[in-house]
Amino acid sequence: MFTQSDSVSEPRPAVRAPRRADRWWGIPLAVLGGLAVFAPVVAAVIPARTLVDRSRCVEYDQNDPSLCVRTNVQPAEFALVPADAEPVEPRLAVAGTPTYAEDGRIYFVTVREPEITLLDWFGIALEPSVRLRSNEDKYGTGTSEDRLREGQRQMTGAKDWAIYTALTRAGFDAQMVPGVAQVDYVVCLQPNDAGTECLNWAPANDFLQEYDVITSIDGRDVVILDDVGAILADHEPGDVVDVTVLRNGEEVTGQVELIDSPQDPGRTILGFMPIDTRTLQLPEGLTVDIDTGSIGGPSAGLAFTLALIDEVTEGSLTGGLEVAVTGTINEDGSVGAIGGLNSKASAVQQVGVKYFLVPTSQGYDERSPDSIPAAEKVVGDDVQIIPVATLEEALAALEALGGDPIPAGPAAPTGQA
Repeated sequence: MFTQSDSVSEPRPAVRAPRRADRWWGIPLAVLGGLAVFAPVVAAVIPARTLVDRSRCVEYDQNDPSLCVRTNVQPAEFALVPADAEPVEPRLAVAGTPTYAEDGRIYFVTVREPEITLLDWFGIALEPSVRLRSNEDKYGTGTSEDRLREGQRQMTGAKDWAIYTALTRAGFDAQMVPGVAQVDYVVCLQPNDAGTECLNWAPANDFLQEYDVITSIDGRDVVILDDVGAILADHEPGDVVDVTVLRNGEEVTGQVELIDSPQDPGRTILGFMPIDTRTLQLPEGLTVDIDTGSIGGPSAGLAFTLALIDEVTEGSLTGGLEVAVTGTINEDGSVGAIGGLNSKASAVQQVGVKYFLVPTSQGYDERSPDSIPAAEKVVGDDVQIIPVATLEEALAALEALGGDPIPAGPAAPTGQA
């Protein structure tokens, strides 16, 4: 039976403020709460270089070249990450010859190297398609402006060689016209074991500088690069010659001791590697442009070559498929290795392309992020990675995927310089 007394609540205990001594736990909790709120914000603005290192091997074991015995630890300021894979065709403009609508597309692939924060690092530390980069990894011994200029120069060369190689393969009379003798870098006679530093430069290092244009040797005019070899054929290693260069708009003369070529014993050289200054000459009325904007580097050479061949020949090179391609194209038709293959493979995977042609010369060392196994690990079964060593192998690979064959063209281009 319900009575009035049953509905009456028990009296509430008195409420009192905690004593000061009982409040000690509030301080660490407040600190932890503040850290929880502000730590991500702080980590998002603190550069990773403050706490994260990137080790570089500078000396390997003489008996076991795979074993690193000394490293050079540098701050990790950047990350090499996937950027994009996009079709070449919208960037390609051809006039003066019939062109053919492509059934399928050739993609070229890019990567980025953004500066990273601590928060970025936590997100990418274990990501197989990303690698940490030090300032030296990204810029070498130069500046960001040097890197940008070099990347643009490489891209210009890649486009010229791609256009020349593609048109020559398709039967056009394209030529590479010889250019001036311009210094890229001085030959290193003795690198360290890791190949990261030069212990002994060629004597030319005392005079020649990057981008010098050689105008005379021993009083004899140098007009094109081939003139250098012709003049030095009359000299022996150890001879000292007067060399005049155009440097920053001014003529400068110095002396250089000649050396024997490390790669071609018996041939006397100045001791520098030249910039490829050859220029592309197309048949009259024919124009080809590849709009690459601010993208730099030579790694899209093979992609540009294949896309242009597809543009100026009948049929479909890809058989209607979308195929990503990376690798440099060299004057002998060989395909050269590139950097960031694991990141590029991830970019291909992200856009849904199922086939990816890569240079055979990337190799199969699983420890290298630029190796073919490393790329396969990133994409799994989503992308079929197809190694190719030459342009002809790339064409054969596309034909095997269902593409139309390209009639046999002239012998592999060798350049005119």
